[in-house]
Parts: sequence; C-alpha cells; structure tokens
Amino acid sequence: MDANLADAIDAAAQDVINGQLDDQFVVNVFQTGSGTSTNMNMNEVVACRANEILSGKKSGKSPVHPNDHVNLSQSSNDVIPSVIHIAALISIREDLIPALQLLQQSLAKKAQEFVKIHKIGRTHLQDAVPMVLGQEFSGYTRQIELGIKRITASEDRLCELALGGTAVGTGVNAHPQFAAKVVALISSLTNIAFQEAADHFEAQAARDAAVEASGALKTLAVSLVKIANDIRWLASGPRCGIGEINLPPLQPGSSIMPGKVNPVIPEAVLQVAAQVMGNDTTIMMGGQAGNFELNVMLPVMAYNLLQSIELLAAAADVFARKCIDGISANMEVCAGYIEQSLALATGLVPKIGYDKAAAVSKKAYASGKTIREVVLEEKILSEKEFDGWLQDQFK
Repeated sequence: MDANLADAIDAAAQDVINGQLDDQFVVNVFQTGSGTSTNMNMNEVVACRANEILSGKKSGKSPVHPNDHVNLSQSSNDVIPSVIHIAALISIREDLIPALQLLQQSLAKKAQEFVKIHKIGRTHLQDAVPMVLGQEFSGYTRQIELGIKRITASEDRLCELALGGTAVGTGVNAHPQFAAKVVALISSLTNIAFQEAADHFEAQAARDAAVEASGALKTLAVSLVKIANDIRWLASGPRCGIGEINLPPLQPGSSIMPGKVNPVIPEAVLQVAAQVMGNDTTIMMGGQAGNFELNVMLPVMAYNLLQSIELLAAAADVFARKCIDGISANMEVCAGYIEQSLALATGLVPKIGYDKAAAVSKKAYASGKTIREVVLEEKILSEKEFDGWLQDQFK
C-alpha cells in the first residue's frame, strides 16, 4: 500500500479510537450475523475520514477505498471474531479482574475481623452446629478466588485471533505475513500476548472460546447470588429476622416506612447475576449457530459477552466498597442463637452418646428450655464442663 494512504488510514483510525466519529456508527447490533454491517460501517468511516485527511494535505494520491485499502487482507468473517476476543480480554483484565480482587480482599478482611464471632451454622435453613462468622466469610472469599481462576483459565482461548483466515479460513486475498505482523502489533498495543489462531477453520466457524468465557462468568454470577443472598438474610430484621450482621445504611428509609434499611446493594447484585445468566443463555444459543465455515450470531454474542463482563465488574466493585466493607457483626445476637439452638446436642454426641444427646434435644424442645439448661438439670455435665465443651466446638 502507498505510504500516504497507509498514514491517512492510520490517522483516521486514531480519530475513531479517540471518539471523534462516534456519531458515524449507525448500524444496530442486531444485523447480519457475521457482523459485516458493522465492519463495513467501520471501513467506510475510516476511508471517508482518510480521504478528508489526504484532501487537506493536497496529496494528489488515489482516494482511499473502504474495501481495497481499509479492508485489505481482511474479511468480516475473521475480523469480527478477533475483535470479540480482543475486546472481551481487555475488559476482563482491565475491569473485571481488578474489581473481583477488590471484592475478594474485602471479604477476606471480614473473615479475619469476624474470626472470634461465634454463631450457629445452618443447613436446610435449620439450625446446625456452631461455627465462626469468619468461617462463613472465608467461604465467600474462596468462591470469588475460584471465580477469578475460572475466568483467567479461559484467557488462553480468547488470546487466539482469527485474523488472516479471511472468508472461510483459507486466507484467500491476505498477504502471507499479514496475520503474524498484525497480531504482534495488537499484542504490543494491548500488552496482552495474543496469537494467531492455531486453526483458522475452528477460529471462524466456532465460537467456543466465547461460550467458555461466558460459562465462567455465569459461574461467577451464581457465586454472587449465593453470597448476596446469604448476606441479606444474615442482616434481615433488625428485630424480627436473623440479624447476625449489620449492613451499612446506604439507603435508609423506604418510600413508606421510616428508618427501614433495605439491602439495596445485595439486591442490585442479584439482578446483575440474573442478567448475566440470561446473557449466557443467549451466548450458548449463539455458539450453536456455527454453520459450516461461519457463525451467524456474532454481534449478539459480542453484545452479551461484553455486557456481562461490564456488569459483573461494576457489581463486584460496588458490592465491595458500599456493602462488604461496612458490615459489622452483631455479637450478642450470634451468641444468643447458639444458646437457643437445639442443634448443640449434635456436638454432644461424642461426649455423651447419640441416644442421650437425642433425649436431651427432645426434652429441650418439649419444655422450651435450652440444651444447656437440660444438661445441667439432668446433671449430665457441670456448667464448667459444658462451657469447656462449647469452646471446643470453635477450635
């Protein structure tokens, strides 16, 4: 390509990057499944702007053509799959992973802060055995840690770019060095080690890498539902719910009930998770649309994948800063539930046997007394022995 044309195209593309021509991109995301409409929208905008630049310089060279010059060595069929991978991976690394690391750190701090807060565990929504509030938060911390690992594990596949395959993967009309040089340049500009696809036919006909990445995002969304639901239930009340933790009063007072503090951030996180799960279903259906040498649902897959990344990044960030960081423990409530729980009898089994522990539990239930009261009343253990045994439950 003539150097003047190349320089003009370069300058025009930079104008696009800088947002100077945003109003020129008019094609809706719901278009031809290959993304050709968006690709040609870009080619034409860059070509027109490049010609303006050349005209201003009075170059005298041939005008830039959207197909012959801007689209040289390319096809929508290899460009659009490549930009999906590039955009997704940049967003994951620059936005999502840092937000998840912030959330993980916030949860880890609470796990450490609550390491001596004794509480009752729950299974089947019923009282179970004693545990520590910090242990509960350590579980949440590990969920986010594993979520980060799942997402980063998908990056190797996203690093493969279809550039150079052109129409069907054969590379027709592409310079033999085009893919290698362009992928190396993209890697340099993004600081991400992209590479040319190992097999161009897979890279253009299948969207498995996007489906895999979306699956990891969906798993993260499921984790966030678990964490957000637990936190809003643990904070329920304050007097007629569980009330083991207190949330920061982000939005005190409802539209009708003064003084009410709703768990607005956990509820926002739940809605983000629902959206991401729906997006994953769309991406899954899109991934099935690889017919012969081309997938015909690229734009909608791109739209949903990038939205999922953006939403999860924003949700993780606000969840950490505006909810988790401000949580405090209600120690008295936690301790009170332990004393009231009939499930304490479970921990007594190794000490007094199953049958006797069951009898203690039944008597406590029938009489309305606590396990402690029945054990002392029946002289099964002394108060000192009971207290020592109870402390042992948290080691």
